[in-house]
Amino acid sequence: MRVPFGDLSEQYKAIKPAIDRAVRRVLQSGWYILGREVGAFEKRFARYVGVRRCVGTANGLEALQIALLACDVKRGDEVITTPVSAAATALAIIHVGAVPVFADVDPKTLLLDPQKIEQAITKKTKALIPVHLYGQMCDMRAIMSIAKKHGLKVVEDCAQAAGAAVGKRKAGSFGDFGAFSFYPTKNLGAYGDGGCLVTRDSGLAKIAKALSDYGQIGKYDHFYTGLNSRLDEIQAAVLSVKLNNLKNWNNRRRQIAGTYSKLLSGLPLEVPRVPNDDSHIFHQYVIKTKSRDKLRDYLAQRGISTQIHYPKTLYQQHAIKKFARGRCPQAEKAVGQIISLPIYPELTDAEVKYVCRQIRDFYKNPR
Repeated sequence: MRVPFGDLSEQYKAIKPAIDRAVRRVLQSGWYILGREVGAFEKRFARYVGVRRCVGTANGLEALQIALLACDVKRGDEVITTPVSAAATALAIIHVGAVPVFADVDPKTLLLDPQKIEQAITKKTKALIPVHLYGQMCDMRAIMSIAKKHGLKVVEDCAQAAGAAVGKRKAGSFGDFGAFSFYPTKNLGAYGDGGCLVTRDSGLAKIAKALSDYGQIGKYDHFYTGLNSRLDEIQAAVLSVKLNNLKNWNNRRRQIAGTYSKLLSGLPLEVPRVPNDDSHIFHQYVIKTKSRDKLRDYLAQRGISTQIHYPKTLYQQHAIKKFARGRCPQAEKAVGQIISLPIYPELTDAEVKYVCRQIRDFYKNPR
């Protein structure tokens, strides 16, 4: 049996009529940038998250960058974040001239540890970027308390967390901004690049909207030094269709994760830890094992694709280390042990059980 890490074509087949109608509607309209589709999606997604405003962007990195600019983060300011994330998290900080400061993670969840945040704060600290890694939310109540105590801005990196929640509050609804990526493999993914910002603050939304469109506050009236970072009409139309399915897709991911955790119990590896009040949406299903590389090779030989999210901490990346501050032993240990198993809504029960069976066989016959 072959089990790919993902298969977006299967998702397209399931929603093809609705997607084709949406794309055809945009093409026939003759309006492809900042039109009705973007406006409609922004309103719907803001309601979905539970905030006042949503601003479409070209991608998740620029969503973070625009959020930092709107929060007046400047050259020389420090922004505290996690060392276990995609490069975009740190690059956004660097691109606004600020310094990424890395606080260590909770070894059980790999999420930013609030206690480590407090220890990393200096007079130069301007903002925090908690990353809702793998689809699981950080301890936002503790993080917002720290931010309030020290007068800091909070930009939630929700790139992997569309639909994740703690209680009734969704990812993106806690901080000054929530930044989302709609990269195709995300739980809510476009058919190309895309992203957005959400916020409860209409004033910040207005600034972010201008920054995303050349800094314009009116046609050809450039008030801010902005970017060209706009969600296009076709991607907005696609996302509107997919948003109708997001709840079911996330529920299916949870079912798959539950099967994995049940069938992998008792083995010398760690499965994801999920608190009772947490609505993890499993963008990735990540296990930890000291036999990571051998297990990956074993699974690959049996047709099972896996990934590593991520093989290095951000400050170990050549492009980032010269800008960064902070060392994080828990993160360094974790990146040598983590494996992401296949998880997407179209994955069949038979495929999930096959993956688990092969992992159990690996541990029956140590290599």
